[in-house]
Amino acid sequence: MAHEHKLEIFRGLLKFRSNTQKIWGVLIFLSIVTAVEVALGITKPEVLTKNYFLGMKLLNWIFIILTLVKAYYIAWDFMHLRDEKSSLRRAIVWTPIFLVCYLIFILLFEADYIYNVFKDGFLSWDF
Repeated sequence: MAHEHKLEIFRGLLKFRSNTQKIWGVLIFLSIVTAVEVALGITKPEVLTKNYFLGMKLLNWIFIILTLVKAYYIAWDFMHLRDEKSSLRRAIVWTPIFLVCYLIFILLFEADYIYNVFKDGFLSWDF
Protein backbone atom coordinates (compact mmCIF):
# COMPACT_ATOMS: atom_id res chain seq x y z
CA MET A 1 0.00 0.00 0.00
CA ALA A 2 1.42 3.38 -1.01
CA HIS A 3 1.94 6.04 1.61
CA GLU A 4 0.35 9.40 0.83
CA HIS A 5 2.68 12.35 1.31
CA LYS A 6 1.39 15.57 2.77
CA LEU A 7 0.92 18.17 0.07
CA GLU A 8 1.40 21.29 2.16
CA ILE A 9 4.45 23.27 3.16
CA PHE A 10 5.11 25.81 5.91
CA ARG A 11 2.97 23.86 8.40
CA GLY A 12 -0.09 23.90 6.15
CA LEU A 13 0.15 27.54 5.06
CA LEU A 14 0.52 26.57 1.38
CA LYS A 15 -1.32 23.56 0.00
CA PHE A 16 -0.72 21.93 -3.36
CA ARG A 17 -2.83 19.63 -5.51
CA SER A 18 -0.07 17.23 -6.56
CA ASN A 19 3.44 16.15 -5.66
CA THR A 20 4.76 17.88 -8.78
CA GLN A 21 3.34 21.23 -7.67
CA LYS A 22 4.77 20.72 -4.20
CA ILE A 23 8.24 20.00 -5.59
CA TRP A 24 8.08 23.20 -7.65
CA GLY A 25 6.92 25.15 -4.58
CA VAL A 26 9.81 23.84 -2.50
CA LEU A 27 12.23 24.56 -5.35
CA ILE A 28 10.99 28.15 -5.55
CA PHE A 29 11.36 28.60 -1.77
CA LEU A 30 14.90 27.21 -1.74
CA SER A 31 15.79 29.30 -4.81
CA ILE A 32 14.58 32.48 -3.09
CA VAL A 33 16.64 31.75 0.02
CA THR A 34 19.70 31.02 -2.16
CA ALA A 35 19.12 34.20 -4.18
CA VAL A 36 19.03 36.22 -0.95
CA GLU A 37 22.33 34.63 0.12
CA VAL A 38 23.96 35.35 -3.23
CA ALA A 39 22.65 38.93 -3.32
CA LEU A 40 23.98 39.60 0.18
CA GLY A 41 27.31 38.02 -0.75
CA ILE A 42 27.65 40.22 -3.82
CA THR A 43 26.46 43.52 -2.33
CA LYS A 44 27.88 43.05 1.20
CA PRO A 45 25.84 45.81 2.86
CA GLU A 46 27.96 48.00 5.11
CA VAL A 47 25.46 47.70 7.95
CA LEU A 48 26.02 43.95 8.02
CA THR A 49 29.81 44.02 7.56
CA LYS A 50 30.63 46.74 10.12
CA ASN A 51 28.50 45.42 13.00
CA TYR A 52 29.54 42.42 15.04
CA PHE A 53 27.63 39.96 17.19
CA LEU A 54 29.53 37.49 19.38
CA GLY A 55 32.78 38.27 17.60
CA MET A 56 31.51 37.70 14.07
CA LYS A 57 30.06 39.98 11.43
CA LEU A 58 26.28 40.06 11.13
CA LEU A 59 26.56 39.07 7.47
CA ASN A 60 28.28 35.82 8.44
CA TRP A 61 25.54 35.09 10.99
CA ILE A 62 22.91 35.62 8.30
CA PHE A 63 24.73 33.18 5.98
CA ILE A 64 24.92 30.55 8.74
CA ILE A 65 21.25 30.95 9.67
CA LEU A 66 20.02 30.83 6.06
CA THR A 67 22.14 27.75 5.38
CA LEU A 68 20.69 26.01 8.43
CA VAL A 69 17.17 26.96 7.29
CA LYS A 70 17.81 25.41 3.88
CA ALA A 71 19.33 22.26 5.38
CA TYR A 72 16.44 21.87 7.82
CA TYR A 73 13.85 22.38 5.12
CA ILE A 74 15.50 19.92 2.75
CA ALA A 75 15.56 17.30 5.49
CA TRP A 76 12.01 18.14 6.55
CA ASP A 77 10.48 17.93 3.09
CA PHE A 78 12.65 15.74 0.88
CA MET A 79 13.71 13.26 3.54
CA HIS A 80 10.08 13.14 4.79
CA LEU A 81 10.93 13.91 8.39
CA ARG A 82 7.51 15.46 8.87
CA ASP A 83 5.98 11.97 8.65
CA GLU A 84 8.27 10.46 11.32
CA LYS A 85 7.79 10.26 15.07
CA SER A 86 8.72 13.38 16.98
CA SER A 87 11.56 11.68 18.90
CA LEU A 88 13.27 10.63 15.65
CA ARG A 89 12.77 14.11 14.18
CA ARG A 90 14.33 15.70 17.24
CA ALA A 91 17.28 13.31 17.19
CA ILE A 92 17.94 14.00 13.52
CA VAL A 93 17.40 17.76 13.60
CA TRP A 94 18.77 18.84 16.98
CA THR A 95 21.99 16.83 16.84
CA PRO A 96 23.40 18.64 13.77
CA ILE A 97 22.17 21.99 15.08
CA PHE A 98 24.01 21.40 18.34
CA LEU A 99 27.14 20.27 16.49
CA VAL A 100 27.07 23.30 14.16
CA CYS A 101 26.71 25.65 17.14
CA TYR A 102 29.62 23.88 18.83
CA LEU A 103 31.71 24.17 15.67
CA ILE A 104 30.96 27.89 15.42
CA PHE A 105 31.95 28.33 19.08
CA ILE A 106 35.26 26.50 18.59
CA LEU A 107 36.05 28.34 15.35
CA LEU A 108 35.38 31.74 16.91
CA PHE A 109 37.64 31.09 19.89
CA GLU A 110 40.44 29.62 17.79
CA ALA A 111 40.22 32.45 15.27
CA ASP A 112 40.34 35.01 18.08
CA TYR A 113 43.44 33.36 19.54
CA ILE A 114 45.19 33.26 16.16
CA TYR A 115 44.25 36.91 15.55
CA ASN A 116 45.75 37.91 18.90
CA VAL A 117 48.95 35.96 18.18
CA PHE A 118 49.36 37.74 14.84
CA LYS A 119 48.49 41.11 16.34
CA ASP A 120 50.56 40.94 19.55
CA GLY A 121 53.26 38.50 18.50
CA PHE A 122 54.06 35.12 19.98
CA LEU A 123 52.97 34.71 23.57
CA SER A 124 54.97 32.31 25.70
CA TRP A 125 53.42 30.80 28.75
CA ASP A 126 55.37 30.36 31.94
CA PHE A 127 54.25 27.22 33.67
